[in-house]
Amino acid sequence: MPDKDRIEQMVRRVVHRTLGLGGGIKRTPSRPMVTERDINEIPFRGEFVVPRGALITPLARQIAMDRKVTLIEGGDAPSPSVLSVQPTPTAPPGSQNVAIGADHGGYELKEAVKIYLAELGFTVIDCGTDSKQSVDYPDFAFAVAQLVGRGQAWMGIVIDGAGIGSCMVANKVPGVRASMCYDQATAVNSREHNNANVLCLGAGLIGLNLARQIVKVWLEASFTGGRHARRVDKMMEIEKRFQR
Repeated sequence: MPDKDRIEQMVRRVVHRTLGLGGGIKRTPSRPMVTERDINEIPFRGEFVVPRGALITPLARQIAMDRKVTLIEGGDAPSPSVLSVQPTPTAPPGSQNVAIGADHGGYELKEAVKIYLAELGFTVIDCGTDSKQSVDYPDFAFAVAQLVGRGQAWMGIVIDGAGIGSCMVANKVPGVRASMCYDQATAVNSREHNNANVLCLGAGLIGLNLARQIVKVWLEASFTGGRHARRVDKMMEIEKRFQR
């Protein structure tokens, strides 16, 4: 039996025992199980429809509290073989859109990342530039950040030579939390701890393979909430002080 299946059976057995169902999974009808993995896929402050009759692990409930995810119990049960539940239709508009932009220094990498985003199933909004002719990075970083800040794009990616200047520009736009990432660790950290919504890359610092790895883990990572939510809230409160 694969390790993943064995681990899920062990978790199910412990949950059954904890909930007083008794008998272990061999004598209990198969029921869907909601785990922390399912909750981590839901946007912060989002909603999760729990299938009717499903078991919710204690850790899943705790993470839902930390991430302020509302559990709506009593939904239609999926096939017993389905253990994860997709985000509900209440996800913000444009949740499948990724805006991308670059200056002349990031143009070639942008074009390659666009193809990769399409392969991952995202709808790409290309904010330019369209050639290697010299342009000013603030124009394109602002275009991407504005779409994210307005909610017209779920996430944004900006590329220039070093990634630093574009990151500075993007962070001037209300509602944007841009992070320059140069490896997988910084990409995951920026999402899990800082709830970053714009990724900034330096084409002169990383190659295509690393860029693809960074983009993938960044888009797959989720904000973990908890103590980090308090800190991000403080970050956004500072922004609001200068909007009044």
